[in-house]
Amino acid sequence: MPIYSMTGFARAQVRVNDQLSYTLSVKSVNHRFLDVQLRLPSGLDALEMELRKAIKDNLIRGHVDLTLSIDRGSQQTSGYNRELIEGYLTAFAAASVGYGLTGEPDLNAILRLPGALQSDNRSNGDEDLAALNESVRREIAPLLEELKTMRAREGEALEAILHGTLDRLAEVTEGVAAMRPEVEQRYQDRLTERLLAATGPEFNRQRLLEEVAVMVERSDIAEELERMATHIGHFRELLAGGGEVGKKLDFLLQEMNREANTLLSKTGGAGGKGTRITELGLAMKSEIEKAREQIQNLE
Repeated sequence: MPIYSMTGFARAQVRVNDQLSYTLSVKSVNHRFLDVQLRLPSGLDALEMELRKAIKDNLIRGHVDLTLSIDRGSQQTSGYNRELIEGYLTAFAAASVGYGLTGEPDLNAILRLPGALQSDNRSNGDEDLAALNESVRREIAPLLEELKTMRAREGEALEAILHGTLDRLAEVTEGVAAMRPEVEQRYQDRLTERLLAATGPEFNRQRLLEEVAVMVERSDIAEELERMATHIGHFRELLAGGGEVGKKLDFLLQEMNREANTLLSKTGGAGGKGTRITELGLAMKSEIEKAREQIQNLE
């Protein structure tokens, strides 16, 4: 199963009949949940409910904008509203007589009145509406499939980027693991020297070494490295499994970041190669942050 980006776009341009065509487009971007916004002409309430359901049945997360734009043919002829215009002229004549005014009515002004002009095919309105609804119902499924195909391509590209990040993170983790024994020995030697220098001849050397061993154990980063390697492997498994992985990967990266922080706190001040481990720990955090930026767009 592929993983899906939440970024995608698809559009269909359809001609219903000689006088009616439309453009149906859908665009999606990242969002924590599924957020659907529809822009439809008025009078399509029933169709709106069907489109919302189709989107929810096909998509899991993302902000989705669906727009339906209608284009009516320009070849239709127009007439005028005889009743409205006659009423206006009657009122004009009555007002002229009543107030003793002279002048002729302005036909251009009359035809600009709301409803003065009307199409000669208004009787086809219901038929056009029914045909439009049926056509959009047919088009929405393939349109959403086109959108999902694009989201899958974007997801594939993101997956490749994430695998590259995981490769670098694994390399850094292995580098830290290789230096761990030497850094721990150096830490123990330096700690022993400082404590012995601060004690008198009556001090219990064995007790001191035991205390040092406890402190060194607390500074051991073996568990952090092991958990980091486990998290990297789990991350790859989730990518390979596909599907809805965005939230799972985000949680996993939080855990990986926690391990990197613990590693840095334990190795700070070790000196020598400890400084190099600190650099690698910061590199870990950088790669983790890059991955978190990428998965924000995964479904």
